[in-house]
Amino acid sequence: MSGAVVPSRGGPGPAAASPRPRAAAEVPALVVPHRGLLMATVMAAMIMQMLDTTIANVALPHMQAALGATQDTVTWVLTSYVLASAVMLPMAGWLVDRIGIKWLLIGSVVLFTVASVLCGLSQNLSQIVIFRVFQGMAGAFLAPLAQTVMLNTHTAAERPRVMGVFTQGIMLGPIAGPVLGGYLTENFDWRWVFFVNVPIGIACVFALLALMPSTPRVKRPFDLFGWLLIATAVSALQLMLDRGPTKDWFGSLEIAFYAALSISTFWMFAVHSITTKHPLFPAAMFADRNLVAGLFYMFLIGMVMFSVMALMPVMLQGIYGYPAIDSGWLLTPRGFGMLLSMMVFGRFIPRIDPRIMLGLGLALTAFSLYLMTGWAPDMPREPIIISGFIQGIGLSFTFVPLNLIMFATIPPDLRTDGSSLGNLMRNMGSSTGIAIATVLLSRNIQINHAELGANITRFGLPVDLDRIGAYGEYGEAALRVVDAMVNKQAAMIAYLDDYWLMSIACVVAIPLLLILKVSKGPPPSAEEMQPSH
Repeated sequence: MSGAVVPSRGGPGPAAASPRPRAAAEVPALVVPHRGLLMATVMAAMIMQMLDTTIANVALPHMQAALGATQDTVTWVLTSYVLASAVMLPMAGWLVDRIGIKWLLIGSVVLFTVASVLCGLSQNLSQIVIFRVFQGMAGAFLAPLAQTVMLNTHTAAERPRVMGVFTQGIMLGPIAGPVLGGYLTENFDWRWVFFVNVPIGIACVFALLALMPSTPRVKRPFDLFGWLLIATAVSALQLMLDRGPTKDWFGSLEIAFYAALSISTFWMFAVHSITTKHPLFPAAMFADRNLVAGLFYMFLIGMVMFSVMALMPVMLQGIYGYPAIDSGWLLTPRGFGMLLSMMVFGRFIPRIDPRIMLGLGLALTAFSLYLMTGWAPDMPREPIIISGFIQGIGLSFTFVPLNLIMFATIPPDLRTDGSSLGNLMRNMGSSTGIAIATVLLSRNIQINHAELGANITRFGLPVDLDRIGAYGEYGEAALRVVDAMVNKQAAMIAYLDDYWLMSIACVVAIPLLLILKVSKGPPPSAEEMQPSH
């Protein structure tokens, strides 16, 4: 029956007429002969895509010089990738139904690998932006498809361990990206941040051809108008968040236009999804409170995790003076914390209420951020390592139970839609969080500088202001030293304020756990979740 066309979701069928046996919970939705190899393959493809969200950041100055771009225009290398990914994510569920998960995975990896080669061969800014768009379009599907394969090839009892592995991949990319990108750029050339994908992509294609079975196709209408609305809304929001810091936010007509366009199209998409017969996302998904609450948590985790990842390298280099490579290595304790927590506690996760685990994860993440609010401008590496390690444990205890809760009560054939929506919310949360953290950082630096400067008196200076002219260049140097100290202290306080805000956000989100429920049996089918008329 591989490749066969079956009736669309919601139609009558035997599954809706007879109750399903409870034993179905013990059988994976997708049975494959070499499950471990397939899981390693889809993880490699996902990590390749996750790496490219951050690996190009450190190479931007080198790209700017090589491609003749300005500091403002070279950022489109990053923006175009994120925009293309956000626009394509909502299509994942429909494409899986129409062509099957195997061929969508293989096509995504092939296009991503080819686009990576073209990015590395680019001779000007226009070329690399166009090829990054193709790369983002293909890469958008790799994370939700990898998650769907891992969920569908394992039983409910095995999913906690599998989601732990998936979480490692989600974290590994953003953490390893700057380190690997810095190494390749410094020792080889910026083009190798793209060429490094080629051997991984080729290996994944051959492995998927051999290991991944074909899945049935589903006749499902495509909601073109709904997709255009959500694509416009997400694109406008992303452009507003990316360009806002350089355009004085709502003081700019461009940013105000993006905001109005995003709000209006989000509203139109919501109304359209309620009223249309075949919405882009199946309506049954939003009747599941676990999934809806999980989307909120995905947004929150994206805000916190990626905001910290964005702030930390700049802080470590600007405040503490670490080189780029060292600052990248100081972020790795988060990954070790996640890995160790899964090794030690992974076997106990199936026996514990995932809501308790999620609450513990949020509390540990909040505690690690609270520890960061006590940092000083001059301190050893140990507090950075300890807080990062605790934060890794907290994020592990957050991601794993959250994925279990989100997908515990929805049927396997809706998991790709749910996963793509979850990834979209995480991406939107990261963009929103980074924008908020950056705005607060720059604003608070100015405020703190003014307040600290007002407290400096002539009696606290190392020079006599009445005779400053007599000191010549030494007097000016002394004043510059004082100003640098004020700048450093002002920036430090601003960073700590951001960490305070993230810590509070994690604590405030804990009470929402009360509305979640834990499924005691197998998830219902898509037909059973259809609203009655």
